[in-house]
Order: sequence, then C-alpha cells, then structure tokens
Amino acid sequence: MAILERHDSNGIATLHLNAPERLNALSDEMLAALKAEIDRLHKDTDTRVVVIAGRGKAFCAGHDLREMTAGRQAEDGGAAYFADLFSRCTEVMLGLQQIPQPVIAQVHGIATAAGCQLVASCDLAVAAEGTRFGVNGVNIGLFCSTPMVALSRNIHRKQAFEMLTTGEFIDASRAAELGLINRTAPPEQLEAETRALAETVASKLGAAVRIGKRAFYDQLSLPTADAYAYTGAVMVENLMLDDTIEGIDAFLQKRPPSWSKA
Repeated sequence: MAILERHDSNGIATLHLNAPERLNALSDEMLAALKAEIDRLHKDTDTRVVVIAGRGKAFCAGHDLREMTAGRQAEDGGAAYFADLFSRCTEVMLGLQQIPQPVIAQVHGIATAAGCQLVASCDLAVAAEGTRFGVNGVNIGLFCSTPMVALSRNIHRKQAFEMLTTGEFIDASRAAELGLINRTAPPEQLEAETRALAETVASKLGAAVRIGKRAFYDQLSLPTADAYAYTGAVMVENLMLDDTIEGIDAFLQKRPPSWSKA
C-alpha cells in the first residue's frame, strides 16, 4: 500500500496522504513521497491543478513524534536528524509553491502543527465544516516555529501569534474568516466542492496560470514599486502568448476562446 496515492483525471492530480493509522503524519517516508511527487509535477505539462487530501479521519497531524523521539537516541541527541528533518520538510512546503500548478488542500478532521503548515503552504484550501486547525506544539513544549512561517504568511500576525502561544484550535469557519482557507463545505460535499474549484482553475489558460502563480509569489517579497515593475514585465510576457491574444479576441467577439495550448 502506497503511503501517498495519486489519481489523475482531466488535468487534475489528486494526492492522498495514505497513513490513516498515524493520522497521515509527515513521517520520513511521507515527506520523501511528497518530495518525489513535487519533483515529478515540476516537469508535468499535462497536470493543471493538484489537490492534496488525506485518508482516514484526519487530514494531517503534523510531524511523526515517534520518529522524532527515536531520532533523539543519536549520539548528538538528535540535533543532526532534526536539522535534516526540518530541512526536508521545508523543501516540500516551498516545493508546493514552486511547482507551476495551483495546489488545493482538501482538509477534514484535523490539521495540526506541520499539518496546518501544509494547509498554509498550499495555494488554496477547502475544509469540511467542523475541521480543526492548530499549531499546538507549544502544548508539549515545542514551539511550532517552522509551521509559523507559512501560517504568518496567511493570516494576521496577532492571530497567528495567539494560535502559536496558546496552542488552541480554531474551527473551519474561523479559519475561513482569518484567511487560512478559502471556503468550507459540509463533510459529505467536501470532495465535490474541492473538485468544482479545481475544475474552475483547470479550465483557464494553463500557460497564463503558470506565469501568474510564479509572479504571485515572486512579487510578495518586493517593495511596492519594484513589485509593479516586475509584474508589468510579467504582463508583457503573458501578452506575447498567441493564446492570450486569442482569449482577448474571443472576449471582444463574444465567443468562447479557441486555445491551442494547455
């Protein structure tokens, strides 16, 4: 049984975290499987959207604490293992934003610690009503410093700091209010709601979405004037695409576009 299952349909790749007995923890094996799929998606010209979901009763409970405890048995107390673990996890989280396809988290049950980080690292997120989110490592004496990076880039700093220092959970409706997720759905409609969002994104001109996703993350770190200069050049790049010109002509002529490329 694969720890990460992939199913492709109509340009949408769905990745299921498949370790339900461990609440889909980000074990060494799970991180390796995610990294392999991210590397594959970098070169995948057929996939337009990626969905990440979890098997069982939870989306993802964060790092595998049993593996972390075992890592402490090393001569250095686990320092080298932990440094490597967080480096590998960072590669996965950054990789989700670096691949050209938009990534949607389909969340249910719980998303805690690095599991919450995984949601925050995806470009979009849909959650079942009743889902709980937390960066609750502080409850066991481990501040969620790496999950904090993604979380604090999704929601207001005071709300992020409150979650980090209290270890308290928020529900899906609050997560939507704060901007951690895009929308909620009744549990029985979660998959359909996520699929509808994925299909909407997948229906757009793939080349334009790829250009736009890259520019979205690149401009965030720039001062405003530099961001405008950069994105102006990106708009020019986009307008040089024949399919973009076709899209504009089709709009003006009130007809569907006839795009030649994905």
